[in-house]
Amino acid sequence: MRSVKISSMVSALTLAFAAITAPAFAETTEYRVYIQDRDTGHLIIDTDGSEASVDFDYKQNGRGPTIKEKVTLDATGAPLTWAVSGRTTFGNEVEESFSRNSDEARWTDLSGPGALTGEDVPLYYVTQNGSPFDIAILAKALLADADQSMPVAPTGIAKLAERDRRVVASEEGPVELITYELSGLSTTPTYITLDAAGDLVALPSPGFIIRPKSLDDGASKALQDLSEQLASQRLARLQKEAARHYDGPVRIRNVRIFDPVTKAMTDPRDVVFSGNRISEIVPTGSVATTGETEIDGAGGSLIPGLYEMHGHLRQEDALMNVLAGVTSVRDMGNNNGVLDQLIKRIATGEIAGPRVTRSGFIEGKSNFSSATGRLANSEQEAIDHVRWYAARGYVQAKLYNSMKPEWAPAVIGEAHRLGMRVSGHIPAFSSADAMIAAGFDEITHVNQLMLGWVLNPDEDTRTLFRFTAMKRFPDLDIGSPEVTKTLDAMVRNNVAHEPTLGIHELGLTAVNGKRAPGTLDYFDHFPPAEQRQMKQALFGTDSQAERDLYIGAQKKIVETLTEMNRRGILLIPGTDIGGAFTLHRELELFTSLGMSNGEVLARGTLDMAKYLGQEQMLGSIERGKLADFFLVPGDPVKDIKAIKTIAMVVNNGAVYFPDEVYRKIGIKPFAKPLKIAAAE
Repeated sequence: MRSVKISSMVSALTLAFAAITAPAFAETTEYRVYIQDRDTGHLIIDTDGSEASVDFDYKQNGRGPTIKEKVTLDATGAPLTWAVSGRTTFGNEVEESFSRNSDEARWTDLSGPGALTGEDVPLYYVTQNGSPFDIAILAKALLADADQSMPVAPTGIAKLAERDRRVVASEEGPVELITYELSGLSTTPTYITLDAAGDLVALPSPGFIIRPKSLDDGASKALQDLSEQLASQRLARLQKEAARHYDGPVRIRNVRIFDPVTKAMTDPRDVVFSGNRISEIVPTGSVATTGETEIDGAGGSLIPGLYEMHGHLRQEDALMNVLAGVTSVRDMGNNNGVLDQLIKRIATGEIAGPRVTRSGFIEGKSNFSSATGRLANSEQEAIDHVRWYAARGYVQAKLYNSMKPEWAPAVIGEAHRLGMRVSGHIPAFSSADAMIAAGFDEITHVNQLMLGWVLNPDEDTRTLFRFTAMKRFPDLDIGSPEVTKTLDAMVRNNVAHEPTLGIHELGLTAVNGKRAPGTLDYFDHFPPAEQRQMKQALFGTDSQAERDLYIGAQKKIVETLTEMNRRGILLIPGTDIGGAFTLHRELELFTSLGMSNGEVLARGTLDMAKYLGQEQMLGSIERGKLADFFLVPGDPVKDIKAIKTIAMVVNNGAVYFPDEVYRKIGIKPFAKPLKIAAAE
């Protein structure tokens, strides 16, 4: 066991949660929210007898949740009533409620109303948009349960399993902290640290922790590192069960190959790979050599591995991307140390993950600074950050909202001198025109590009205003001099654009209570807990008229991107929301911009390999290239939706049958199993 110093706050935590069932005792407990060691907000729990009030608020990058809760608990500590109000991270208004009696539980959240009835109605409720108070009291109840398992409302069986136990020092003496894996609430577990009495100490994850301010920094880091290790161990178990490494060559029979050069499917072929390289592409019906494993492709389509060009990669994302045929990810900014470890684990085969191309995230210091990457307080410091990234092999620098616009020419000049591309947001109080003139090679997010056409010079884009201001887009004339000037400059300077079209569709068109447009083709495959999250808006609105403006903004975005594509401006597919299934939707949306299905598939494969200088090894299925591709039963050149039904993925020579993993995490299968003949 490790011993680290922490203050007497840990002892106070026990008193605070004990107060829930003590009628004459009142207590206030405050936790702080740290993102990459920056204090960004609070979780304050006031208990007075059977009543609890919660204030949960943190902000980074100009956004974050603002939540208030009122909870009434019974004598055992289980909730009888729950009221949640406030705003989500992107401003959607929350009015959530729950009530329970002896034979009924009812709730209303942003996905709609629900109810459970009967003698065995669940005692505990998991909020849709509440604070972590729900899992804190649930974890304590599970700890006291005989098998540490119980049903919860709205759905699921919550389970608690001990994963780590350690002793820390306090002013009152040693305190034991136990970290548990809380599963059954979603496709991925939560890690929660309790004290010996079962009361909340911390909620750690890599680069993020909710904990008492007085918790020793060393203990805080240790808990965050532990959460990363526990997640890695879980994913390593899935990798060991799922990744197949065959002895000898593997011959995939009777498949048609998507050729990104001709943008068409070939005639039926057999594809052979050995190790992590494609060794043969021959007419179907070829004769196998001794020691080969044979997989019947059943006339399906073999597609080169897809590129997700806007990731902020986490361990869970790494697995889900591979299963979705996304074998390469451009990371656009991350906790650099956490990503270092993730890349190492992927490289050794410990966990499943895509190939990662890294962008160096550089942000200026302000009250709205993002916690990602490296923070610059001066132009020289920003230049030094560029050099730091270049020395470590990053291919580009990404500049962000709070960086001073006047630094851009020098910072971009240094990046270009070192052979790095420069992309990013448009810094506050600047414009796309200014950043193009300063040397941007790529502009990130379509709202960042278009805001310069509708904003006044003094309007600040470091807050949610960079999203709400899109309500001005419907009145844009894309033939106006302002728009034409920008697009002409992009063509002249060969500036690419990564619009993240899917997240804009989600923000501008998704409404509470209905399935988000981008989830329709996979909604029914996911467990109810995930479906609940897929039925709420991202951006909140106060009226239908306001929503209509957002819907009009999405139409104007599509119109603008269609014109950009017509002009030959390179549009880059990336999601900013995890890739995987959402990248499939991103590519589908690209077909609305005047691109054929074949052109979109080429854009998501070979075009991106060329853009990143990786076309010698990736982007197409050719002899000698790396074995990164996936198999679908349908023909995506005829119907782009066919990429959403994947029977097999080959990633760096490792073979995955995605449905085998999906079953383990509660996702219903998408494709029929393939026939495999073992090597003789």
